[in-house]
Amino acid sequence: MSELVSKAEELDAADELAGLRERFVLDPGPGHAAGAAGVYLDGNSLGALPVTVPDRVADVVRRQWGELRIRSWEESGWWTAPERIGDRIAPLVGAAAGQIVVGDSTSVNVFKALVGAVRLAGDGRDEILVDATTFPTDGYIAESAARMTGRTLRPVAPAEVPGALSGRTAAVLLNHVDYRTGRLHDLPALTAAVHEAGAYAVWDLCHSAGALPVGLDEHGVDLAVGCTYKYLNGGPGAPAYLYVRREVQDRFDSPLPGWNSHAEPFGMRPAYAPAPGALRGRVGTPDILSMLALEAALEVWDGVPVEAVRAKSLALTDFFLECVAAYAAPGRVECLTPVAHAERGSQVALRCDDAEQVMRRLIERGVVGDFRAPDVLRFGFTPLYVGFADVERAARVLGEVLALADGRR
Repeated sequence: MSELVSKAEELDAADELAGLRERFVLDPGPGHAAGAAGVYLDGNSLGALPVTVPDRVADVVRRQWGELRIRSWEESGWWTAPERIGDRIAPLVGAAAGQIVVGDSTSVNVFKALVGAVRLAGDGRDEILVDATTFPTDGYIAESAARMTGRTLRPVAPAEVPGALSGRTAAVLLNHVDYRTGRLHDLPALTAAVHEAGAYAVWDLCHSAGALPVGLDEHGVDLAVGCTYKYLNGGPGAPAYLYVRREVQDRFDSPLPGWNSHAEPFGMRPAYAPAPGALRGRVGTPDILSMLALEAALEVWDGVPVEAVRAKSLALTDFFLECVAAYAAPGRVECLTPVAHAERGSQVALRCDDAEQVMRRLIERGVVGDFRAPDVLRFGFTPLYVGFADVERAARVLGEVLALADGRR
């Protein structure tokens, strides 16, 4: 135990991102008074609150809304917020400016992107492939999009996509990181395979954006969506985003045309004419309160290279696996997350038959992860504010909880 504690101290001392922790509202860490320590390993479900957000939201409510009222659409920049904030997100996913708009939920953006991809492919292609291991909502929306567009939907494991592609394939919807296991899928190779088949690639970045480099422009991704309340720390229910690659923007035909995406939004024309560029991904009136909270939250990324975040993420998850191996009885938990760095996101999923009860006891002791039915303990590692002492304590408490559970049997 002492060796791992010492190693954690050494790793924290060498951590170039350690100072970023001060940009967040967090419980005292393991180095503080006994009984006060908290370890938050659920940033892959809801990121921590950046310290700048409360005052910014207060200003939006009291001054921009309370005093300026409707003038804020121009004077406070409300009207341009979707694309302005999209440009703040763009570097985090490897995109140039002018290709991302923020708004709506991830689910709504999946629908827009997938139907838009099918329309880009044209009438000669009658099949949609969807990640068979996807987050359920993506599957539900893919099934609905297939019915609405008259296509056949085929669920396929990501590794099997290249062999499933054909001249029938219109679009492929994939998750960059598997939400349950933390497996990182090969975005460059899979996107290239989709393009070789003449189809369009749609990627869900919910569990990768803000945790690792994505490279949307570099790898030619056509369309992508993602949420902002996980690693981007935008807050509960924060608006999602839609990426439309510049080369397909003039042909992107959104299935949800709204007045906000009209070429003349205040012209109130009876006929729809899409705005130029990624703006045609907008739909209705932006959700300003949560959108501007997100804009404030994104300031924590100022000066932070995604590559450094990825390096720390891998170091954190490596150390966690090392500590779990030391503290948990052999065979008590099974790691579902790939060991290979090229196949690992920024979470660790452990399987054990009493996972729900174990997670409940972990949370009671200040180690917050989450449970995924039927038997998965899921721990998310947010490099901006999670340290190595956090990791060691989480694994040690896990070992103690497992031992206590075994003693009760």
